[in-house]
Amino acid sequence: MAASRVHITCALLLIGAVLLGQGQEGMEGAFACPQYCLEVDYVTCPSSGAEKLPARCNCCMTPKGCTLHISDGTQQTC
Repeated sequence: MAASRVHITCALLLIGAVLLGQGQEGMEGAFACPQYCLEVDYVTCPSSGAEKLPARCNCCMTPKGCTLHISDGTQQTC
């Protein structure tokens, strides 16, 4: 009886490990978005030319390649 419990426990652990491993596929591009807001005046993106787009909090909320124009005169490219 004890041997069958050990086998069931091992089987459940193995199944859990396989399922966890499958959950990691496609996660290469995943990243955590910081929870802070910069004082951004406006955003510019290559696709919109020189058009000033509405301000976004940080690069997590801005398309890749766009630039945040911060109120102190600095810029941050995303």
